[in-house]
Amino acid sequence: MNDLSDYILQTKNIVKQFPGTLALDHVNINVKRGEIHALLGENGAGKSTLILTLGGVYQPNEGEILLDGETVTFESPLDAREKGISVVHQELSLLPDLSIAENIFTTRQPVNRIGFVNDRQMEADTTEMLKLFKMEKTKPSTLIKYLPIAKQQVVEILKAISDKPRVLILDEPTSSLTNVEKELLFENLRALKKQNIAIIYISHHINEVFQIADVMTILRDGRNVCEAEVSKVDENFIITNMVGRNVDSSFWEKAKVKTEDEYFEARNLSCKGAYTDISFSVKKGEIVGFAGLIGSGRTEMARGIMGIDHRDSGEIFLEGKKLKIEQPSDALANGMGYVTEDRKKAGLFINFAVNENLVSNKLKSFTHRGFINDRDITTFSVKTIKDFGIKVKTYKQKMSSLSGGNQQKAMLANWFSLNPKVLIIDEPTRGVDVGAKSDIYIKLREIANTGVSIIVISSELLEVLGLSDRLYVMRQGKIVGELSNEEATEENVIALAAGIAGTRKERN
Repeated sequence: MNDLSDYILQTKNIVKQFPGTLALDHVNINVKRGEIHALLGENGAGKSTLILTLGGVYQPNEGEILLDGETVTFESPLDAREKGISVVHQELSLLPDLSIAENIFTTRQPVNRIGFVNDRQMEADTTEMLKLFKMEKTKPSTLIKYLPIAKQQVVEILKAISDKPRVLILDEPTSSLTNVEKELLFENLRALKKQNIAIIYISHHINEVFQIADVMTILRDGRNVCEAEVSKVDENFIITNMVGRNVDSSFWEKAKVKTEDEYFEARNLSCKGAYTDISFSVKKGEIVGFAGLIGSGRTEMARGIMGIDHRDSGEIFLEGKKLKIEQPSDALANGMGYVTEDRKKAGLFINFAVNENLVSNKLKSFTHRGFINDRDITTFSVKTIKDFGIKVKTYKQKMSSLSGGNQQKAMLANWFSLNPKVLIIDEPTRGVDVGAKSDIYIKLREIANTGVSIIVISSELLEVLGLSDRLYVMRQGKIVGELSNEEATEENVIALAAGIAGTRKERN
């Protein structure tokens, strides 16, 4: 039996109520010193509400928080930080027009004897911290807005570590990190663990839990489901307890392709500095995947195809007809759709209602003589919500109130309702829990089986392997390999993406 003194952080029957929603229902979590404690659950399970409560953003309606065995109240995020709780939220909180150093040491910059900020000391301290992620060549004076998203994520983590916290809470910390950066993060977390710092680790990537965590707590519908030592459970145990059901694996079924003809073709697409001489094809009703490391040029290629960004050269064909695509409206007019990797900034009107989002790209269909037919919008929205399994209390609630998985389903529904011939989907399940992933995979296969050609870009190797009927691998802006379903193994894809010589099917 554990001595209470073993625990650095505990919650006792925490309740958090919002209008019409019981987000946390008597939740308990017990975290030891020097322990990496995974907090798991589907989107909407209560994880984010719990860490916002532990981080001082929310105050609980009932229950108590114990720090070192003493009941504490966090009046604000600053109060929580000062008492030893540092949180890295999934949504970055960096200030883009300030430097790396200024962001890491916000509100606590070192000062000299006469009270002025000691920039030299602050930048020297920042350089030492950047070494933790092998970023010593990055200047501390670099403005955040000039960093790629993966390095911004690193800065957010360094900012939290620099507080020298007693408890470090990480919400989806690897969502934008490369594999190298992820391994460095794990290395640093293990070092913090040896310093007796407690870490609460939230991730949808179950393999990461087995790599890094000692103990896990699973939440579902705002309630505790179980607490267990990670070494004593398997993946099926975690998934079943998170979802409350066995997850359907039928999405791994392959295409029911009715023709061998090339339906969509890209020939010799190039954009200086982004991608070079890209040529590939997709059959009708086929799912073709694009794998590669972050920065390989996959997203830039997709945006070039859709006319979102300029491309220097190349041709696009659909049903044998050459298309002229200079802007997104040209792509849409020819039956092409694009589901962005960033649903909050570029894919949804996050502060508008669900039904408004679902009809946002087809308002003309609901307009007669200049007037919008609200009844038709309601009928369409209710049907779409049901067809795509979008969990809502009402179609009029704000999109921002939905979980990540339901937002993703809504964005997919929004595009599919246009009846596209070709649908490009960039990171189809980013920030989505295991249950919603299953639903999305099944829906993508259903869409493909109607004859839609689908191009999937994904940084999750198992996802792109499982979904794709064929697979292209990109490296440094070029397609370096094309793999059939039988040839598309983890080993072959990784070898191609990393540039290991002698890989079968490598393009010259």
